Amino acid sequence: MIRIFRLLSHLPLAWLHRLGALAGWIAWLLSPAYRRNMRANMRLALGEDGARRARAAAIAHAGRQSLELPKIWLRPLDEVAARVAEISGWELAEAAMRAGKGILYLTPHLGCFEITAQYLSTRAPITVLYRPPKRAWMQTAIETGRARGQLRIAPANLSGVRALLKALKHGEAVGMLPDQAPKRGEGRWLDFFGRPAYTMTLAARLSESGAAVLMIWAERLPGGAGYHIRLRTPPPIEGTLEERALRINGEIERLILQCPEQYLWGYNRYKRRRSQTPS
Repeated sequence: MIRIFRLLSHLPLAWLHRLGALAGWIAWLLSPAYRRNMRANMRLALGEDGARRARAAAIAHAGRQSLELPKIWLRPLDEVAARVAEISGWELAEAAMRAGKGILYLTPHLGCFEITAQYLSTRAPITVLYRPPKRAWMQTAIETGRARGQLRIAPANLSGVRALLKALKHGEAVGMLPDQAPKRGEGRWLDFFGRPAYTMTLAARLSESGAAVLMIWAERLPGGAGYHIRLRTPPPIEGTLEERALRINGEIERLILQCPEQYLWGYNRYKRRRSQTPS
């Protein structure tokens, strides 16, 4: 698989996106469970009409997300960063850095979420939380593609949380996917598009550190033209731990509704593990 990844990394991004769109449709046709999840999640968030309008594009973008990974992980970092054609809201990050604050970047499963940390690491050190995969070859790819330059990776366990806190304490940046389903005992049942989803509380806890909180995502531009990174400051994340986590869910919803075609709707935010039942 690593050899295949290396081969794919040499293809033009436009080719990878075309192949990815085809792969997205193949996955849709071959997996009934995937179809059910995507349809249900899109209807819940967008309504029947909105889901129908966005579905075809969402299927294609899910495939593009998979096929662009070799390009982002295995090409030189300066080449990857050059794929960012435009960035909006960078002055927000600059203001936080001038103030000497740590920055908590929250990136949902929207657009090309893999390129955000790669690009940010060319500007300043950043530590990114990740969940170690089950497949050994994927772990090798992640270590090769993510942990380079000023980008450090922290596993989703106690040692990783300590690494995030240490980075924030030193005024550095950390990043995470706040809509990642947490392990049992590490989340709360909170509404996401009106339905209880087992929601991570780590982002909410880190928001109590005094770090600047920034929402960030990378829009996938048509024709393989690259990416447009967008940053925004959410309203104050305040209140109890659950209130903070619920506010973050609301901010994720707002980002998704800006470009629902590029959200990873097949990702099951509502899955229940054994002994996990919403109150």
